[in-house]
Amino acid sequence: MNTLEVIKKRYSYRGSYKSTPVPREDLKKILEAGLAAPSGCNKQTTSLIGLDDPQLVKSVSNIVKKNGFGGDGAPAGICVLTQKIPAWEDNYYYIQDYSAAIENMLLAITALGYASCWIEGQVTCSAETQNEIAKLLNIPADYIVVGFLPVGVPESEGKRPEYKKFEQRAWFNGFGL
Repeated sequence: MNTLEVIKKRYSYRGSYKSTPVPREDLKKILEAGLAAPSGCNKQTTSLIGLDDPQLVKSVSNIVKKNGFGGDGAPAGICVLTQKIPAWEDNYYYIQDYSAAIENMLLAITALGYASCWIEGQVTCSAETQNEIAKLLNIPADYIVVGFLPVGVPESEGKRPEYKKFEQRAWFNGFGL
């Protein structure tokens, strides 16, 4: 699959996962894709924790699941961390940094034949959830837990949602043109 095919194939998978393990080499490739994302003023505010210990994946998933979907049954996962580091003057780009990293990882996950879902709101909606994950994974206090990506082979084939037509959301040389 080329890059444009991967982009068009990617979707948020919220189903069950097969118990097939994700080899550490694949998980490392996914993490490397995340770390290769652009970073505002090159502050590199995003850090990642790959999870391939089944008990840790289940524990994080259960913590996240208290607030909704948690990636039940995924054999691997990735915790996304950020640091609120100023880029220049009073400007911060940590949200853009971790968002770019997550998208890179989602594309790598798809390219490698796995599925995932960007789980952020269920993590960031509760300081208690963030603190539980931080304690479980020994995350220092100057890092903020902002996301969880379950990773695995999907139990069933999902599909991308329907999108509005190109002409409703993109134009050339001016809005609506």
